[in-house]
Amino acid sequence: MSTIKEEKMEKLNMKREYYQMVINGERVDALAKETFTTYNPATGEVLAQVAKASKDDVNRAVEAARNAFDNGKWRKFPVNKRSRVLNKIASIMRARFNELVELEVLNSGKSLSAAQGQVMQSIEDFEFYAAAIVGHRGEVNNLPYGFLNYTQKEPVGVCGQIIPWNYPMMMAAWKIAPAIAAGCSVVLKPASLTPLTAIVLTEICYEAGVPEGVVNVVTGPGASVGDAIVEHPGVDKVAFTGSTPIGKDIMGKASQTLKRLTLELGGKSPNIVFEDADIDAAVYGSIFGIFYNTGQSCEARSRLYVHENIYDQFMKKFVEKTQQLRLGNPMDPGTQVGSIINRGQLEVIDGYVKSAIEEGATVLTGGHEVTVEGFENGYWYAPTIITDVTHEMKVVKEEIFGPVVVVMKFSNEKEAIKLANDTEFGLGSAIWTKDQGTATRVAHQIQAGIVMVNCPFSAFPGTPFGGYKQSGFGRELCIETLDLYTETKSVLSYYGGKPLNPLGV
Repeated sequence: MSTIKEEKMEKLNMKREYYQMVINGERVDALAKETFTTYNPATGEVLAQVAKASKDDVNRAVEAARNAFDNGKWRKFPVNKRSRVLNKIASIMRARFNELVELEVLNSGKSLSAAQGQVMQSIEDFEFYAAAIVGHRGEVNNLPYGFLNYTQKEPVGVCGQIIPWNYPMMMAAWKIAPAIAAGCSVVLKPASLTPLTAIVLTEICYEAGVPEGVVNVVTGPGASVGDAIVEHPGVDKVAFTGSTPIGKDIMGKASQTLKRLTLELGGKSPNIVFEDADIDAAVYGSIFGIFYNTGQSCEARSRLYVHENIYDQFMKKFVEKTQQLRLGNPMDPGTQVGSIINRGQLEVIDGYVKSAIEEGATVLTGGHEVTVEGFENGYWYAPTIITDVTHEMKVVKEEIFGPVVVVMKFSNEKEAIKLANDTEFGLGSAIWTKDQGTATRVAHQIQAGIVMVNCPFSAFPGTPFGGYKQSGFGRELCIETLDLYTETKSVLSYYGGKPLNPLGV
């Protein structure tokens, strides 16, 4: 069987009826020959069949990664050589940009513009870590004369990486790029709902020159495949992006072998609009913050706090602009809001809205399933704004993961900070004000890993991304991420002319 590296680029067709796993540089079926179906959420139609892994498949993927790390040459490559390979991955992705975008749209139902931005950031992630790893080094420390102490960074080993369905390509890049830049080997498990672009990205890694076994992808249910990765004694580190309850479960299981751990979990991010804010900028930014990616984002700004003196003015524009958002064919450049990932998630979203109404809240717009012409069998939900809520309501306390925002008034800065921090989560947050003093004071007091000031964007390559409290720990997308994929070894030596005799024997 030929490896992917030996195949020509044109043979790596992205759109297929059947996608295999990639283990040790080869496309492989599941040992049990089982498959599962993945769908196009915008149409409800079957998109492809995918190999369904078992624990035995995880074992062979970990074995391949372990052998590549322990006996292979990747971690021994000079960093500039690894850097060149990462840049080659990015180059191939750029050449196949439109194909990657189309596949991402088909498998996730997100809008074309969203997929374009996310694929582009995925490319830039590899370029960023190609540069960052060159400067990632240890230190020489000051010690008494005759002693030398230096530290060196060594790859942590085999990394199990488990990613969610909301940003399939981007999350795969966030995980794979720093891990292989550091010299680690990877066993990646994409979400069963959206595995396709992660499989293709793994193939591109081999096409670019990554040695066999360094990047492996296994596809299947989290309850079996994900658990097998987390519990496997041959895995040294686990990086997980997903819900807080699953993150807690992974933390408990990983503790049995003291695996290194990075968790990027749920959120219920506050969005604060102060009295002096630029109303138009705050409206546009708030719409993006909750309805981008159809609200299926961990850092979606789903709790909106507006100063009482501008509340009516802000809400008039906010509701009007929300009602103008275009749902439709995800491949149409004019579409602004894509589909929900599947029927189950749509029902979860609608259940939250119904619970809010039962508890006395008011739906200003949306709050119902939508039928889109030409996509009647897809999963669509109207962008929804809910008011008259309290912090005791489920819709305010819990992560909905859909295009639903709750809105409340506040009267002063102290109250805004208190409301913003009244949550078990701490991932994202946003502030809208023309006063730099206000922005700085509030940013320093909000308990969140990300604070966006007069800006709707939460991440660029190089900006740390991660949470406080039950939103997880560890930072991704930045230089510090490389520390999460390396061990720091301290080397202490003596170079004095006389033998050391500390016990005086």
